[in-house]
Amino acid sequence: MMQRKKMMAFLTVFLGMLAAIAPLSTDMYLPALPFMMEDFSVTPSMIQLTLTASMAGMAAGQIIAGPASDDMGRRKPLVIGMAVFTLSTIGCIFSSSIYPFLAFRFVQGFSGGAGIVIARAIARDVCKGPALTRFFSMLMLVNGLAPILAPVIGGQILRFSAWQGVFVLLAFIGAALTAGAFAMGETLPARRRAAGGVLSSLKGFSGLFRQSYFMGHCLMQCFAFAAFFAYISGSSFVFQNVYHVSPQGFSLIFGTNGIGLMLSGALTGRLAGTVADWKTLRASLWIAVVGSAVLLASFFAQAPLPVIVVVLFITVSTLSALGTSSFSLAMQSQGRNAGSASALIGFFSMISGAVMAPVVGIAGSYTAIPMGVVMVVGELGALLSFYGLIYPAHKNEW
Repeated sequence: MMQRKKMMAFLTVFLGMLAAIAPLSTDMYLPALPFMMEDFSVTPSMIQLTLTASMAGMAAGQIIAGPASDDMGRRKPLVIGMAVFTLSTIGCIFSSSIYPFLAFRFVQGFSGGAGIVIARAIARDVCKGPALTRFFSMLMLVNGLAPILAPVIGGQILRFSAWQGVFVLLAFIGAALTAGAFAMGETLPARRRAAGGVLSSLKGFSGLFRQSYFMGHCLMQCFAFAAFFAYISGSSFVFQNVYHVSPQGFSLIFGTNGIGLMLSGALTGRLAGTVADWKTLRASLWIAVVGSAVLLASFFAQAPLPVIVVVLFITVSTLSALGTSSFSLAMQSQGRNAGSASALIGFFSMISGAVMAPVVGIAGSYTAIPMGVVMVVGELGALLSFYGLIYPAHKNEW
């Protein structure tokens, strides 16, 4: 019993860090985006392509690493992924122009995607039912520290270093995760692995595409993360250029929203087993839709900064509850296909962010309206996906 508790404690921290690769890779350098734009002499949309490259890589990496982990086990592809993540981060540090930087960001995202998808698959290996929801909420708590600390750390690094200093720290984090992957035991024994090799596992995606309920969760998270990544890619310009907030002030606002993500994830874990996951999901969706609509109206009305900060906090905080509940519901029936299922969810989440990141910057870096519009459209799409494909399976559960 004590040994299992120690293992679960290690897995919670380690998997939480793996799942945090996305916010660590994006949020930590957000305060530096305006400076990088000047350093590379590029437009806002071009510098936001560095987010797109990372997220596109994460989407592709999850599609490959998920099925590979179903076939080979979790440990080996995880070690390889984290090692490549570290090396590509070092490549980012020494990039002298935007194009090699974009290439290294794609590779960094691709290899980081292995950590994200395998972390979720390992959670499914060791837990199921309400226990999976609770464990995943614990991962979100650890993961939630990243968007709180990352921009604050990034902002402080910019006090004494150029933007490359952020990636030096990321390289050290990658090295630590590589060491953790070496130390981790295998959670998917050979008898439970998918038969037929990696190609057979990849073919398993066709079966997942035929599951309308599962695809409902994929589409819902696709739209929800489109809204979230509009906030990720646009908020530094909105707060620093439109509302004239300092990099350190922006980091504080961004970190406060990260606290909201942690709190909503913790609440979801506490409610697991007491309140049905689909009800938590529905409530968080409605809050997100109303919040994004109020936010857009506030941008049009040129509302003062405190109003924007409060409305954005409420809207962004819902993502953790939404993601936790949706992932748990989607993964309940995915046993041998846990890696592939996790990969598909991750792919839909990341690819929407990759598409939306540069869209927010098309109108320039001195307007908040595009960010607000994309957030409203994304949340409405998520709500329609829920009622069209997910809710019918639960409407008789009261």
